[in-house]
Amino acid sequence: MNKKYKLMEHTYRLVISCPDKVGIVARVSQFIAEYGGWLTEANYHSDAENQWFFMRNEIKAESLSLGLGEFRAAFAKLAEQYQMQWYIRDSTERQRVVILASHASHCLADILHRWHSEELYCDIPCVISNHENLRSMVEWHQIPFHYVPMNKDNKEQAHQQIQQMIADHQAESVVLARFMQIIPPALCTKYPGNIINIHHSFLPSFVGANPYQKAYERGVKLIGATSHYVTEQLDQGPIIEQDVIRVNHRHNKDDMVRLGKDVEKAVLARALRNHLEDRVIVHGNKTVVFD
Repeated sequence: MNKKYKLMEHTYRLVISCPDKVGIVARVSQFIAEYGGWLTEANYHSDAENQWFFMRNEIKAESLSLGLGEFRAAFAKLAEQYQMQWYIRDSTERQRVVILASHASHCLADILHRWHSEELYCDIPCVISNHENLRSMVEWHQIPFHYVPMNKDNKEQAHQQIQQMIADHQAESVVLARFMQIIPPALCTKYPGNIINIHHSFLPSFVGANPYQKAYERGVKLIGATSHYVTEQLDQGPIIEQDVIRVNHRHNKDDMVRLGKDVEKAVLARALRNHLEDRVIVHGNKTVVFD
């Protein structure tokens, strides 16, 4: 669904990662300045152990003397010189985000609220679920809701149907808002670094199902949530955001679930916002997040 948003500052986001060496910041800054570019935000990080460099710049769009296509063509020569992995994105272009959910409503409701109140700058063309109970909430936001029944006998067919729906809606990113099904490898391969999951545990502890039960049985004093990119390895993808809340011996499993829901919502929202604003750079199985 398309949605009107309040005017925001029009910038271009230049995101770079490359082997670290002397002069990268100076050369990129010089290039931008040569075309009149005005930097409104600049972030850098050097990974000394792996000798890798990360950069995110926001450039005032109206300040540049050339268009985005011309910028890409001109910058490609510099990028090749420094072996850069890079892209530049127009901040006014909304990503299309398809949301997958199951029975739990808290993460989906929070995302829809933030989208509706213009905290999340994206389009949500549809929500897909293997349960019907979330339909009325989604359709209240005037977003199409697709129900795909799923059981142990039809999982492969259901996943193929979901993958086709995601493609039909031209999604650039997918959010698993407590979608309690394992994503098949084919979907992970098609959208690398663009499927965001919320796991109701502070990974790497308590991977898989029922983490609150496991945490309760272990007698932990902190519970948390982790948002990460989905890979073929279950709950092992690059971590974007995490948070925790303190518990004690008085809290039972239901208390942990109740408290954990608040953490899950906040963690997923922060992860999605950083992703939409091109603040996350994946390198191997780790991320650099310029929040």
